[in-house]
Amino acid sequence: MRFATAFAILIGSASAALAAEGFEIVIPQRPGVPVVINGIDASYAVVEGQYGLGKGHHIQPRVYGGRPVEPELYVGHYYPTLGAKPGYGRMEIEPPPDRKLPKPAESFSRSWGAQSMMQPAEPEVPMYPPAVIVAPRDGGPRNYVSPPPAYR
Repeated sequence: MRFATAFAILIGSASAALAAEGFEIVIPQRPGVPVVINGIDASYAVVEGQYGLGKGHHIQPRVYGGRPVEPELYVGHYYPTLGAKPGYGRMEIEPPPDRKLPKPAESFSRSWGAQSMMQPAEPEVPMYPPAVIVAPRDGGPRNYVSPPPAYR
C-alpha cells in the first residue's frame, strides 16, 4: 500500500514537472494591448521555452505564429523628439509675384491706462490742538498694581 501511494505521488509530481516545459498559448489580458516577446507580437500565438519567475535559468523562448512589431508605433500625433516629419500639415502654395494684392487693412490702435481718483486735501492742523490725555500707568481697568501671577 505504501509503495502504491509513493508511486502515485511520483507520477503526479513528474507530470507537473513535464507540464512546465511544454508550450503555452498566449492570450492577452486586455484586447487591443499586444503581448510583445523579443519584438514579436505573441498575442494568440504558441510560445515554447523555459522562462519565468520560478526558473533559475533563462532559455530563449520561441514564438510560433506571432508577427513582428513595428519599432516605432504610429500614434497619430507629431512628436518632434522622434525625429520624423509630421504626416500632415499645411499644403502651402506660393502665389505668383505679379498677382493682384488685397487692399491694405485700416489702421487700428488701442491703449490702456490706469490712474487713481483725486483725494480731497488733508485738513490743516489747528492752531491750538486739543490736549492729549495720558492713560494712568498704575491700575488700569481692574486696579492691578503689579501684573497678575502666571497661571499654570
